[in-house]
Amino acid sequence: MNDALRVALGETGHTTESLAERVGVDPKTVGRWLSEGRIPHARHRVSAAEVLGRDVSDIWPDTSRRRDPVWFRPWQEIEREAVALRWFESLVLPGLLQTEAYARAVLTGAGLIPRGDIERHLTTRLNRQGVLRQDDPPQFTAVIDEAVLRRPVGGRGTMHEQLRALIAACAEPHIRVHVVPSSVGAYAGLNGPFVIAQCPDHRLAGYLDNQVHGQVVSDVDDLAAIMAAWENVRGEALSHWQSVDLITEVAETWS
Repeated sequence: MNDALRVALGETGHTTESLAERVGVDPKTVGRWLSEGRIPHARHRVSAAEVLGRDVSDIWPDTSRRRDPVWFRPWQEIEREAVALRWFESLVLPGLLQTEAYARAVLTGAGLIPRGDIERHLTTRLNRQGVLRQDDPPQFTAVIDEAVLRRPVGGRGTMHEQLRALIAACAEPHIRVHVVPSSVGAYAGLNGPFVIAQCPDHRLAGYLDNQVHGQVVSDVDDLAAIMAAWENVRGEALSHWQSVDLITEVAETWS
Protein backbone atom coordinates (compact mmCIF):
# COMPACT_ATOMS: atom_id res chain seq x y z
CA MET A 1 0.00 0.00 0.00
CA ASN A 2 0.98 3.65 -0.42
CA ASP A 3 1.13 4.30 3.32
CA ALA A 4 1.97 7.98 2.86
CA LEU A 5 -1.23 8.58 0.91
CA ARG A 6 -3.27 6.49 3.35
CA VAL A 7 -1.93 8.47 6.31
CA ALA A 8 -2.55 11.80 4.53
CA LEU A 9 -6.14 10.80 3.86
CA GLY A 10 -6.65 9.83 7.50
CA GLU A 11 -5.07 12.98 8.92
CA THR A 12 -7.06 15.32 6.67
CA GLY A 13 -10.35 13.47 7.02
CA HIS A 14 -10.56 12.87 3.30
CA THR A 15 -11.87 9.65 1.79
CA THR A 16 -11.08 8.20 -1.62
CA GLU A 17 -14.44 9.60 -2.74
CA SER A 18 -13.85 13.15 -1.47
CA LEU A 19 -10.31 13.29 -2.83
CA ALA A 20 -11.51 11.97 -6.18
CA GLU A 21 -14.16 14.69 -6.34
CA ARG A 22 -11.62 17.44 -5.58
CA VAL A 23 -9.08 16.13 -8.11
CA GLY A 24 -11.65 15.31 -10.78
CA VAL A 25 -11.17 11.55 -11.14
CA ASP A 26 -13.17 8.41 -10.42
CA PRO A 27 -13.01 7.13 -6.80
CA LYS A 28 -11.75 3.80 -8.16
CA THR A 29 -8.77 5.68 -9.57
CA VAL A 30 -7.86 7.06 -6.15
CA GLY A 31 -8.28 3.55 -4.76
CA ARG A 32 -5.68 2.33 -7.26
CA TRP A 33 -3.31 5.12 -6.15
CA LEU A 34 -3.28 3.45 -2.74
CA SER A 35 -1.89 0.27 -4.27
CA GLU A 36 1.84 -0.34 -4.37
CA GLY A 37 3.48 0.96 -7.54
CA ARG A 38 0.50 3.03 -8.73
CA ILE A 39 1.66 6.56 -9.53
CA PRO A 40 -0.94 9.08 -10.81
CA HIS A 41 -0.61 11.41 -13.77
CA ALA A 42 1.63 14.39 -12.96
CA ARG A 43 -1.29 16.84 -12.94
CA HIS A 44 -3.26 14.55 -10.62
CA ARG A 45 -0.29 14.18 -8.27
CA VAL A 46 -0.04 17.96 -7.97
CA SER A 47 -3.79 18.42 -7.41
CA ALA A 48 -4.01 15.63 -4.84
CA ALA A 49 -0.99 16.93 -2.93
CA GLU A 50 -2.51 20.42 -2.81
CA VAL A 51 -5.83 19.08 -1.51
CA LEU A 52 -4.03 17.07 1.18
CA GLY A 53 -1.62 19.88 2.08
CA ARG A 54 1.46 17.79 1.32
CA ASP A 55 4.43 18.00 -1.01
CA VAL A 56 4.19 15.66 -4.00
CA SER A 57 7.49 14.05 -2.98
CA ASP A 58 6.06 13.23 0.47
CA ILE A 59 3.29 11.10 -1.03
CA TRP A 60 5.03 9.78 -4.13
CA PRO A 61 8.76 9.88 -3.31
CA ASP A 62 9.64 7.44 -6.08
CA THR A 63 8.88 10.08 -8.71
CA SER A 64 11.81 12.18 -7.46
CA ARG A 65 14.18 9.20 -7.44
CA ARG A 66 13.29 7.73 -10.81
CA ARG A 67 16.24 6.80 -12.97
CA ASP A 68 14.36 5.74 -16.05
CA PRO A 69 15.15 7.85 -19.14
CA VAL A 70 13.61 11.33 -19.11
CA TRP A 71 12.35 10.89 -22.67
CA PHE A 72 10.36 7.79 -21.64
CA ARG A 73 8.51 9.30 -18.69
CA PRO A 74 5.77 11.07 -20.69
CA TRP A 75 4.86 7.78 -22.36
CA GLN A 76 4.80 5.95 -19.03
CA GLU A 77 2.23 8.47 -17.78
CA ILE A 78 0.12 8.00 -20.91
CA GLU A 79 0.39 4.20 -20.78
CA ARG A 80 -0.59 4.15 -17.10
CA GLU A 81 -3.79 6.13 -17.68
CA ALA A 82 -4.81 4.72 -21.08
CA VAL A 83 -8.21 3.10 -21.54
CA ALA A 84 -7.05 1.28 -24.68
CA LEU A 85 -3.66 0.32 -26.11
CA ARG A 86 -2.98 -0.91 -29.66
CA TRP A 87 0.53 -2.26 -30.09
CA PHE A 88 2.37 -3.57 -33.15
CA GLU A 89 5.70 -5.39 -33.02
CA SER A 90 7.57 -7.12 -35.83
CA LEU A 91 10.69 -8.34 -33.99
CA VAL A 92 9.91 -8.95 -30.30
CA LEU A 93 6.83 -9.33 -28.13
CA PRO A 94 5.28 -6.18 -26.64
CA GLY A 95 6.95 -5.31 -23.34
CA LEU A 96 3.69 -5.61 -21.42
CA LEU A 97 3.46 -9.29 -22.41
CA GLN A 98 7.08 -10.35 -21.86
CA THR A 99 8.12 -12.87 -19.21
CA GLU A 100 11.03 -11.99 -16.97
CA ALA A 101 13.44 -14.34 -18.77
CA TYR A 102 12.39 -13.13 -22.21
CA ALA A 103 12.64 -9.47 -21.18
CA ARG A 104 16.09 -10.01 -19.69
CA ALA A 105 17.24 -11.67 -22.92
CA VAL A 106 15.90 -8.76 -24.99
CA LEU A 107 17.54 -6.13 -22.79
CA THR A 108 20.84 -8.00 -22.64
CA GLY A 109 20.95 -8.88 -26.33
CA ALA A 110 20.39 -5.30 -27.44
CA GLY A 111 23.87 -4.38 -26.23
CA LEU A 112 22.83 -0.77 -25.63
CA ILE A 113 22.34 -0.95 -21.86
CA PRO A 114 25.32 -1.16 -19.47
CA ARG A 115 25.37 -4.56 -17.76
CA GLY A 116 25.00 -2.95 -14.35
CA ASP A 117 21.74 -1.26 -15.43
CA ILE A 118 20.04 -4.35 -16.89
CA GLU A 119 18.23 -5.34 -13.67
CA ARG A 120 16.94 -1.80 -13.12
CA HIS A 121 15.52 -1.64 -16.65
CA LEU A 122 14.08 -5.13 -16.20
CA THR A 123 12.32 -4.12 -12.99
CA THR A 124 10.85 -1.06 -14.69
CA ARG A 125 9.55 -3.15 -17.58
CA LEU A 126 7.98 -5.78 -15.34
CA ASN A 127 6.39 -3.13 -13.11
CA ARG A 128 4.78 -1.53 -16.15
CA GLN A 129 2.90 -4.79 -16.74
CA GLY A 130 0.77 -3.93 -13.74
CA VAL A 131 -1.46 -1.83 -15.99
CA LEU A 132 -2.86 -5.08 -17.45
CA ARG A 133 -3.52 -6.58 -13.99
CA GLN A 134 -5.33 -3.67 -12.34
CA ASP A 135 -9.03 -3.70 -11.51
CA ASP A 136 -9.98 -1.64 -14.55
CA PRO A 137 -7.30 -2.49 -17.15
CA PRO A 138 -7.13 -0.95 -20.62
CA GLN A 139 -8.35 -2.88 -23.63
CA PHE A 140 -5.08 -4.21 -24.98
CA THR A 141 -4.76 -5.31 -28.60
CA ALA A 142 -1.43 -6.51 -29.93
CA VAL A 143 -0.50 -7.38 -33.49
CA ILE A 144 2.76 -9.25 -33.93
CA ASP A 145 4.59 -10.73 -36.89
CA GLU A 146 4.85 -14.53 -36.94
CA ALA A 147 8.64 -14.12 -36.95
CA VAL A 148 8.37 -12.97 -33.31
CA LEU A 149 7.15 -16.44 -32.34
CA ARG A 150 9.99 -18.20 -34.13
CA ARG A 151 12.99 -16.05 -33.11
CA PRO A 152 14.97 -17.91 -30.36
CA VAL A 153 15.17 -15.05 -27.88
CA GLY A 154 16.84 -16.43 -24.76
CA GLY A 155 16.87 -20.01 -26.05
CA ARG A 156 14.33 -22.80 -26.37
CA GLY A 157 13.29 -22.92 -22.73
CA THR A 158 12.71 -19.19 -22.55
CA MET A 159 10.66 -19.23 -25.76
CA HIS A 160 8.50 -22.14 -24.60
CA GLU A 161 7.80 -20.43 -21.28
CA GLN A 162 7.12 -17.13 -23.05
CA LEU A 163 4.66 -18.53 -25.56
CA ARG A 164 2.80 -20.48 -22.88
CA ALA A 165 2.52 -17.25 -20.87
CA LEU A 166 1.28 -15.49 -24.00
CA ILE A 167 -1.41 -18.13 -24.49
CA ALA A 168 -2.52 -17.66 -20.88
CA ALA A 169 -2.68 -13.88 -21.36
CA CYS A 170 -4.86 -14.37 -24.44
CA ALA A 171 -7.53 -15.93 -22.23
CA GLU A 172 -8.03 -12.60 -20.43
CA PRO A 173 -11.10 -10.73 -21.73
CA HIS A 174 -9.23 -7.42 -22.11
CA ILE A 175 -6.27 -8.85 -24.05
CA ARG A 176 -6.35 -9.68 -27.76
CA VAL A 177 -3.36 -10.86 -29.78
CA HIS A 178 -3.29 -11.15 -33.57
CA VAL A 179 -0.49 -12.68 -35.61
CA VAL A 180 0.45 -11.60 -39.12
CA PRO A 181 1.35 -14.92 -40.80
CA SER A 182 4.66 -15.33 -42.60
CA SER A 183 2.75 -15.89 -45.84
CA VAL A 184 1.93 -12.16 -45.95
CA GLY A 185 4.32 -10.22 -48.16
CA ALA A 186 5.02 -6.50 -47.87
CA TYR A 187 2.77 -4.68 -45.40
CA ALA A 188 2.88 -1.54 -43.23
CA GLY A 189 4.45 -3.39 -40.31
CA LEU A 190 7.76 -3.63 -42.16
CA ASN A 191 8.25 0.07 -41.43
CA GLY A 192 8.67 -0.56 -37.71
CA PRO A 193 6.84 -0.97 -34.37
CA PHE A 194 4.42 1.52 -32.84
CA VAL A 195 1.88 1.89 -30.05
CA ILE A 196 -1.36 3.87 -29.99
CA ALA A 197 -2.92 4.86 -26.66
CA GLN A 198 -6.44 6.12 -26.16
CA CYS A 199 -6.66 8.44 -23.16
CA PRO A 200 -9.68 8.75 -20.83
CA ASP A 201 -10.70 11.99 -22.58
CA HIS A 202 -10.68 10.11 -25.94
CA ARG A 203 -7.50 11.80 -27.18
CA LEU A 204 -4.98 9.59 -28.95
CA ALA A 205 -1.21 9.47 -28.48
CA GLY A 206 1.35 7.44 -30.36
CA TYR A 207 4.74 6.04 -29.46
CA LEU A 208 7.58 5.18 -31.84
CA ASP A 209 10.75 3.40 -30.77
CA ASN A 210 14.23 3.29 -32.30
CA GLN A 211 17.77 2.27 -31.41
CA VAL A 212 18.46 5.38 -29.30
CA HIS A 213 15.19 6.47 -27.68
CA GLY A 214 11.44 6.59 -28.14
CA GLN A 215 9.20 9.41 -29.29
CA VAL A 216 5.71 10.35 -28.15
CA VAL A 217 3.60 11.41 -31.14
CA SER A 218 0.71 13.85 -30.79
CA ASP A 219 0.66 15.68 -34.15
CA VAL A 220 -2.68 15.10 -35.88
CA ASP A 221 -1.17 14.21 -39.26
CA ASP A 222 1.37 11.83 -37.69
CA LEU A 223 -1.36 10.14 -35.65
CA ALA A 224 -3.45 9.72 -38.81
CA ALA A 225 -0.49 8.00 -40.48
CA ILE A 226 -0.01 5.67 -37.50
CA MET A 227 -3.72 4.85 -37.44
CA ALA A 228 -3.57 4.01 -41.14
CA ALA A 229 -0.62 1.71 -40.43
CA TRP A 230 -2.62 0.07 -37.65
CA GLU A 231 -5.55 -0.62 -39.96
CA ASN A 232 -3.14 -2.18 -42.44
CA VAL A 233 -1.40 -4.52 -39.99
CA ARG A 234 -4.65 -5.46 -38.26
CA GLY A 235 -6.20 -6.25 -41.64
CA GLU A 236 -3.35 -8.60 -42.55
CA ALA A 237 -3.45 -10.47 -39.22
CA LEU A 238 -5.28 -13.63 -38.24
CA SER A 239 -8.23 -13.50 -35.87
CA HIS A 240 -7.54 -13.69 -32.14
CA TRP A 241 -8.38 -17.37 -31.79
CA GLN A 242 -6.69 -18.34 -35.04
CA SER A 243 -3.63 -16.58 -33.63
CA VAL A 244 -3.91 -18.48 -30.34
CA ASP A 245 -3.96 -21.74 -32.30
CA LEU A 246 -0.81 -20.71 -34.18
CA ILE A 247 0.94 -19.60 -30.99
CA THR A 248 0.06 -22.94 -29.38
CA GLU A 249 1.43 -24.82 -32.39
CA VAL A 250 4.69 -22.86 -32.38
CA ALA A 251 5.06 -23.20 -28.59
CA GLU A 252 5.24 -26.98 -29.00
CA THR A 253 8.19 -26.62 -31.36
CA TRP A 254 10.13 -24.94 -28.54
CA SER A 255 9.47 -27.71 -25.99
